[in-house]
Amino acid sequence: MQKITALTLVVACAVTAQAQADAHQDRTDWPESFTVATASQGGTYFAYGSGWANLVAEELGLSGGGEVTGGPMQNMALVHTGDAQFGMTTMGPAAESLQGTNPIAPGLPMTNACAIFPMYQTPFSVTALASSGITSIADIPAGARIGFGPAGSTSDTYFPRMMEELGVEFDRRNGGWSDLGGQLQDGLLDVIAFAAGVPVPAVSQLEVQTDVNIIEFTEAEQAAIMEAFPVSAFDIAADTYTTLEAPARSVSMWNFAIANCDLPDSFVNAVVDVVMFDNERMVNIHRAARSTLPENWDKNGVLMWHPGAAQWFKDNAGADIPDDMINGM
Repeated sequence: MQKITALTLVVACAVTAQAQADAHQDRTDWPESFTVATASQGGTYFAYGSGWANLVAEELGLSGGGEVTGGPMQNMALVHTGDAQFGMTTMGPAAESLQGTNPIAPGLPMTNACAIFPMYQTPFSVTALASSGITSIADIPAGARIGFGPAGSTSDTYFPRMMEELGVEFDRRNGGWSDLGGQLQDGLLDVIAFAAGVPVPAVSQLEVQTDVNIIEFTEAEQAAIMEAFPVSAFDIAADTYTTLEAPARSVSMWNFAIANCDLPDSFVNAVVDVVMFDNERMVNIHRAARSTLPENWDKNGVLMWHPGAAQWFKDNAGADIPDDMINGM
C-alpha cells in the first residue's frame, strides 16, 4: 500500500509539473530577456521590483532584472515606449500619464502601458529625527527642508501638494531615498515625506542608527487630503517599525505592475502566474507584498488590462473584467 501511495504521489507530481510546463511551452515571440522599471535604491519599489524580476527570471528560465529609475512617472514612459518590458506605477501617476500630463513627455497619452497585477498600497508618511522636536505636521516650521524623493516619483508628485493643502511652507528637496535618509541623519534635511510601501528600507535603516519620529496625520488632516486627492484612508501597522507603539494614521494610493501592451499574451500570463502563484514567496521579497493577492485585481480602475493578465485573473480569481477594460478587446 505504501509503494502504491508513493507511486501515486510521484505520478501526480509529474502530471502537475508537465501541466505547468505545457502552460509555458508556447514561447513564440517571447523576449530573451526583460527589464522591470523600479525606482531609486533604498525605496520599496526597488526592493520589491528587483525581487519579482529575479523570481520570474528564475522560474521562466529567462534573463531579467530590476532597473533603477525615477519611479512611477518615468516607469509609465519607459513601459509605454517599450524601453522596459515591465514596470510599476501608482494609480495617480498612471491616470496623469494616460491623460497626457506626465511631466516626462507632456502632451503624450501613454496608453501602451497595461496593468498586469496588483502590488500594494503606498502610504504617505512623514519622518523626522526625534532630536528635531517635530512630532506633528503642525510642528513643521516654515521653510523646513523637506525631502520628497526622486523627481517625478509618486511622492514628489503628490506630497508637496498635500503639504501645501495642510498649510505647510517648505523648501523642496529631491533625491533617492537612501540619500535623503543620510541627509536627514546629517542634519541637511528637517523632514522626509515618504510615499512608498512599508516598511520603507531607508526608514528601517534610520531606526537602527538614530531615534526618529514617524508622524501621523490628524483626523482632520487625513480628511482634508482625502477630499483633495485620489487617496484613501490607511493605517500604518504598529509592527511596521520599531519606533511605532500604535498604528499611525495615513492615506494611501494603490500600486500596480504594468507591462508594455504589445508583449505576447502567453508571456504576460506566465509572468503573472509566477508572481501570483505563491504569495509567501513574494512576502519573503518584501512585506508590502502581503497585499499582492488575486482578489485585489479590482483595485485598478484606471489602466487597461493586458489580455494575458486579464485571462489569468478570470481563470484563477473569478475576475469580472469588462471587455472595455482589456486592451485590444
